[in-house]
Amino acid sequence: MESKNKIEIIKNIIKESLRKKFKTYKPETKQMPFHYLLLGKDRMALFSFIHSLNTTFGTSIFEPVAETLANFNPNFRFAEKQYTVGDFISEKAQNEIQSIINGLASEIESAPDKAREIERIRAVCKDGKMNKLKTVKVDLFIKDKEDKIHLFDLKTAKPNISNFKDFKRTLLEWAAIYLAKNPDADINSYIAIPYNPYEPQPYERWTLKGMLDLDNELKVGKEFWDFLGGDGAYEELLNCFENAGIELRLEIDEYFARFK
Repeated sequence: MESKNKIEIIKNIIKESLRKKFKTYKPETKQMPFHYLLLGKDRMALFSFIHSLNTTFGTSIFEPVAETLANFNPNFRFAEKQYTVGDFISEKAQNEIQSIINGLASEIESAPDKAREIERIRAVCKDGKMNKLKTVKVDLFIKDKEDKIHLFDLKTAKPNISNFKDFKRTLLEWAAIYLAKNPDADINSYIAIPYNPYEPQPYERWTLKGMLDLDNELKVGKEFWDFLGGDGAYEELLNCFENAGIELRLEIDEYFARFK
Protein backbone atom coordinates (compact mmCIF):
# COMPACT_ATOMS: atom_id res chain seq x y z
CA MET A 1 0.00 0.00 0.00
CA GLU A 2 2.69 2.45 -1.03
CA SER A 3 0.32 4.87 -2.79
CA LYS A 4 -0.49 7.97 -0.76
CA ASN A 5 -3.63 8.47 -2.84
CA LYS A 6 -4.82 4.98 -1.99
CA ILE A 7 -4.28 5.57 1.73
CA GLU A 8 -6.24 8.82 1.60
CA ILE A 9 -9.12 7.15 -0.25
CA ILE A 10 -9.30 4.39 2.35
CA LYS A 11 -9.15 6.84 5.26
CA ASN A 12 -11.96 8.86 3.68
CA ILE A 13 -14.10 5.73 3.27
CA ILE A 14 -13.68 5.02 6.98
CA LYS A 15 -14.30 8.60 8.10
CA GLU A 16 -17.32 9.21 5.87
CA SER A 17 -18.88 5.93 6.93
CA LEU A 18 -18.58 6.92 10.59
CA ARG A 19 -19.92 10.42 9.94
CA LYS A 20 -22.90 8.96 8.11
CA LYS A 21 -23.53 6.68 11.08
CA PHE A 22 -23.46 9.66 13.44
CA LYS A 23 -26.13 11.39 11.35
CA THR A 24 -28.48 8.43 11.09
CA TYR A 25 -27.94 6.52 14.33
CA LYS A 26 -30.69 6.46 16.96
CA PRO A 27 -30.28 4.43 20.15
CA GLU A 28 -32.69 1.48 20.14
CA THR A 29 -33.80 2.05 23.72
CA LYS A 30 -34.25 5.52 25.12
CA GLN A 31 -34.80 4.53 28.77
CA MET A 32 -32.46 2.16 30.63
CA PRO A 33 -32.51 3.70 34.14
CA PHE A 34 -30.50 1.02 35.94
CA HIS A 35 -27.78 0.95 33.29
CA TYR A 36 -27.66 4.74 33.03
CA LEU A 37 -27.26 5.19 36.78
CA LEU A 38 -24.62 2.51 37.04
CA LEU A 39 -22.53 3.30 33.96
CA GLY A 40 -23.63 6.70 32.66
CA LYS A 41 -25.63 7.59 29.57
CA ASP A 42 -22.55 8.42 27.49
CA ARG A 43 -20.99 4.99 28.08
CA MET A 44 -24.26 3.23 27.30
CA ALA A 45 -24.64 5.33 24.15
CA LEU A 46 -21.11 4.34 23.09
CA PHE A 47 -21.83 0.67 23.74
CA SER A 48 -25.08 0.80 21.77
CA PHE A 49 -23.41 2.70 18.93
CA ILE A 50 -20.58 0.16 18.62
CA HIS A 51 -23.08 -2.70 18.56
CA SER A 52 -25.04 -0.98 15.79
CA LEU A 53 -21.85 -0.17 13.86
CA ASN A 54 -20.73 -3.80 13.96
CA THR A 55 -23.85 -4.87 12.07
CA THR A 56 -23.03 -2.57 9.14
CA PHE A 57 -19.22 -2.68 9.24
CA GLY A 58 -19.04 -5.20 6.42
CA THR A 59 -21.07 -3.33 3.82
CA SER A 60 -20.20 0.23 4.85
CA ILE A 61 -16.46 -0.14 5.47
CA PHE A 62 -14.92 -3.55 4.74
CA GLU A 63 -16.46 -4.02 1.29
CA PRO A 64 -15.54 -0.58 -0.16
CA VAL A 65 -12.07 -0.78 1.41
CA ALA A 66 -11.55 -4.25 -0.08
CA GLU A 67 -12.70 -3.02 -3.49
CA THR A 68 -10.32 -0.04 -3.32
CA LEU A 69 -7.35 -2.19 -2.31
CA ALA A 70 -7.95 -4.70 -5.08
CA ASN A 71 -8.38 -2.02 -7.76
CA PHE A 72 -5.00 -0.53 -6.83
CA ASN A 73 -3.34 -3.96 -7.09
CA PRO A 74 -1.54 -4.30 -10.46
CA ASN A 75 -2.08 -8.07 -10.30
CA PHE A 76 -5.83 -7.57 -10.77
CA ARG A 77 -7.68 -6.38 -13.87
CA PHE A 78 -10.96 -5.54 -12.16
CA ALA A 79 -12.64 -5.56 -8.76
CA GLU A 80 -16.19 -4.65 -7.77
CA LYS A 81 -18.20 -4.96 -4.57
CA GLN A 82 -21.81 -6.20 -4.67
CA TYR A 83 -21.19 -7.66 -8.12
CA THR A 84 -24.06 -9.37 -9.92
CA VAL A 85 -22.69 -12.78 -10.82
CA GLY A 86 -25.85 -13.90 -12.64
CA ASP A 87 -29.29 -15.37 -12.06
CA PHE A 88 -29.37 -18.78 -13.78
CA ILE A 89 -28.12 -22.14 -12.55
CA SER A 90 -28.53 -25.54 -14.16
CA GLU A 91 -30.73 -28.06 -12.39
CA LYS A 92 -28.01 -30.69 -12.66
CA ALA A 93 -25.50 -28.32 -11.07
CA GLN A 94 -27.92 -27.79 -8.17
CA ASN A 95 -28.22 -31.55 -7.77
CA GLU A 96 -24.44 -31.94 -7.86
CA ILE A 97 -24.02 -29.25 -5.20
CA GLN A 98 -26.52 -31.02 -2.96
CA SER A 99 -24.64 -34.28 -3.51
CA ILE A 100 -21.36 -32.62 -2.51
CA ILE A 101 -22.87 -31.15 0.66
CA ASN A 102 -24.57 -34.43 1.59
CA GLY A 103 -21.30 -36.26 1.14
CA LEU A 104 -19.40 -33.85 3.37
CA ALA A 105 -22.12 -33.77 6.03
CA SER A 106 -22.30 -37.57 6.22
CA GLU A 107 -18.49 -37.88 5.93
CA ILE A 108 -18.88 -40.04 2.81
CA GLU A 109 -16.45 -37.55 1.31
CA SER A 110 -13.15 -37.90 3.19
CA ALA A 111 -12.45 -34.15 3.13
CA PRO A 112 -13.51 -31.03 1.21
CA ASP A 113 -11.58 -30.64 -2.06
CA LYS A 114 -12.58 -27.43 -3.80
CA ALA A 115 -10.73 -28.10 -7.05
CA ARG A 116 -12.48 -31.46 -7.44
CA GLU A 117 -15.84 -29.96 -6.45
CA ILE A 118 -15.50 -27.21 -9.08
CA GLU A 119 -14.77 -29.80 -11.77
CA ARG A 120 -17.84 -31.80 -10.75
CA ILE A 121 -19.95 -28.67 -11.14
CA ARG A 122 -18.26 -27.63 -14.38
CA ALA A 123 -19.17 -31.00 -15.92
CA VAL A 124 -22.90 -30.28 -15.51
CA CYS A 125 -22.97 -26.47 -15.44
CA LYS A 126 -25.01 -26.23 -18.65
CA ASP A 127 -26.94 -29.51 -18.43
CA GLY A 128 -30.66 -29.84 -17.86
CA LYS A 129 -33.17 -27.13 -17.13
CA MET A 130 -31.76 -23.70 -16.36
CA ASN A 131 -33.43 -22.43 -13.19
CA LYS A 132 -33.76 -18.71 -12.60
CA LEU A 133 -32.75 -17.43 -9.19
CA LYS A 134 -33.20 -14.00 -7.73
CA THR A 135 -30.31 -11.76 -8.77
CA VAL A 136 -27.21 -13.17 -7.11
CA LYS A 137 -24.57 -10.72 -5.86
CA VAL A 138 -21.17 -11.49 -4.41
CA ASP A 139 -19.65 -9.22 -1.78
CA LEU A 140 -16.46 -8.81 -3.82
CA PHE A 141 -15.68 -9.93 -7.39
CA ILE A 142 -12.11 -9.91 -8.71
CA LYS A 143 -10.62 -10.85 -12.07
CA ASP A 144 -6.85 -11.13 -11.99
CA LYS A 145 -4.30 -10.60 -14.79
CA GLU A 146 -4.47 -14.29 -15.67
CA ASP A 147 -8.27 -13.99 -15.98
CA LYS A 148 -8.83 -16.11 -12.88
CA ILE A 149 -12.05 -15.24 -11.06
CA HIS A 150 -12.15 -14.73 -7.28
CA LEU A 151 -15.50 -14.41 -5.47
CA PHE A 152 -15.61 -13.40 -1.80
CA ASP A 153 -18.32 -13.73 0.82
CA LEU A 154 -17.36 -11.46 3.74
CA LYS A 155 -18.41 -12.77 7.13
CA THR A 156 -18.21 -11.67 10.75
CA ALA A 157 -15.15 -12.60 12.78
CA LYS A 158 -16.97 -15.45 14.53
CA PRO A 159 -19.46 -16.94 12.06
CA ASN A 160 -22.19 -19.15 13.47
CA ILE A 161 -21.18 -22.80 13.16
CA SER A 162 -24.78 -23.77 12.35
CA ASN A 163 -24.55 -21.82 9.08
CA PHE A 164 -21.51 -23.56 7.59
CA LYS A 165 -23.60 -25.69 5.23
CA ASP A 166 -25.22 -22.50 3.94
CA PHE A 167 -21.79 -20.90 3.47
CA LYS A 168 -20.60 -23.90 1.47
CA ARG A 169 -23.74 -23.93 -0.67
CA THR A 170 -23.33 -20.23 -1.43
CA LEU A 171 -19.71 -20.67 -2.56
CA LEU A 172 -20.60 -23.59 -4.83
CA GLU A 173 -23.74 -21.92 -6.24
CA TRP A 174 -21.76 -18.78 -7.13
CA ALA A 175 -19.34 -20.96 -9.06
CA ALA A 176 -22.16 -22.82 -10.82
CA ILE A 177 -23.94 -19.59 -11.79
CA TYR A 178 -20.76 -18.08 -13.23
CA LEU A 179 -19.79 -21.30 -15.01
CA ALA A 180 -23.24 -21.49 -16.64
CA LYS A 181 -22.22 -18.44 -18.69
CA ASN A 182 -18.45 -19.05 -18.69
CA PRO A 183 -17.95 -22.85 -18.58
CA ASP A 184 -14.18 -22.69 -19.09
CA ALA A 185 -13.53 -20.10 -16.37
CA ASP A 186 -10.85 -20.66 -13.74
CA ILE A 187 -12.98 -19.79 -10.73
CA ASN A 188 -12.40 -19.58 -6.99
CA SER A 189 -14.85 -18.71 -4.22
CA TYR A 190 -14.01 -17.96 -0.60
CA ILE A 191 -15.28 -17.09 2.82
CA ALA A 192 -13.37 -13.99 3.97
CA ILE A 193 -13.12 -13.05 7.65
CA PRO A 194 -11.69 -9.51 8.02
CA TYR A 195 -9.76 -10.06 11.25
CA ASN A 196 -8.70 -12.80 13.62
CA PRO A 197 -10.42 -12.30 17.00
CA TYR A 198 -8.05 -14.80 18.60
CA GLU A 199 -4.79 -12.96 17.84
CA PRO A 200 -2.00 -13.56 18.63
CA GLN A 201 -3.23 -17.15 18.55
CA PRO A 202 -4.10 -18.67 15.16
CA TYR A 203 -7.70 -18.49 13.98
CA GLU A 204 -9.70 -21.46 15.22
CA ARG A 205 -10.09 -22.97 11.78
CA TRP A 206 -11.14 -26.31 13.25
CA THR A 207 -14.65 -24.89 13.61
CA LEU A 208 -14.86 -24.73 9.80
CA LYS A 209 -13.15 -28.06 9.15
CA GLY A 210 -15.22 -30.72 7.44
CA MET A 211 -17.31 -28.43 5.27
CA LEU A 212 -14.79 -25.93 3.88
CA ASP A 213 -11.52 -26.64 2.08
CA LEU A 214 -9.50 -24.51 4.51
CA ASP A 215 -6.58 -23.93 2.12
CA ASN A 216 -8.75 -22.93 -0.83
CA GLU A 217 -12.02 -21.54 0.55
CA LEU A 218 -11.04 -19.45 3.57
CA LYS A 219 -9.01 -16.27 4.00
CA VAL A 220 -8.72 -14.68 7.44
CA GLY A 221 -7.35 -11.30 8.49
CA LYS A 222 -3.85 -10.62 7.18
CA GLU A 223 -4.12 -13.39 4.59
CA PHE A 224 -7.25 -11.78 3.14
CA TRP A 225 -6.04 -8.17 3.08
CA ASP A 226 -2.57 -9.05 1.78
CA PHE A 227 -4.21 -11.08 -1.00
CA LEU A 228 -6.13 -7.96 -2.02
CA GLY A 229 -3.42 -5.34 -1.56
CA GLY A 230 -0.11 -7.20 -1.59
CA ASP A 231 2.40 -7.84 1.19
CA GLY A 232 2.08 -5.36 4.05
CA ALA A 233 -1.47 -4.29 3.15
CA TYR A 234 -2.93 -5.54 6.44
CA GLU A 235 -0.53 -3.53 8.62
CA GLU A 236 -1.00 -0.44 6.48
CA LEU A 237 -4.76 -0.85 6.70
CA LEU A 238 -4.58 -0.93 10.50
CA ASN A 239 -2.64 2.35 10.34
CA CYS A 240 -5.38 3.84 8.15
CA PHE A 241 -8.01 2.96 10.76
CA GLU A 242 -5.84 4.36 13.57
CA ASN A 243 -5.15 7.62 11.73
CA ALA A 244 -8.81 8.00 10.72
CA GLY A 245 -9.74 7.61 14.40
CA ILE A 246 -7.18 10.24 15.43
CA GLU A 247 -8.46 12.68 12.80
CA LEU A 248 -12.06 12.09 13.93
CA ARG A 249 -11.31 12.23 17.66
CA LEU A 250 -12.85 15.66 18.23
CA GLU A 251 -15.98 14.79 16.24
CA ILE A 252 -16.36 11.51 18.15
CA ASP A 253 -15.95 13.22 21.53
CA GLU A 254 -18.44 15.94 20.61
CA TYR A 255 -20.98 13.38 19.42
CA PHE A 256 -20.95 11.34 22.61
CA ALA A 257 -20.76 14.40 24.89
CA ARG A 258 -24.43 15.06 24.09
CA PHE A 259 -25.39 11.91 25.99
CA LYS A 260 -23.86 12.99 29.30
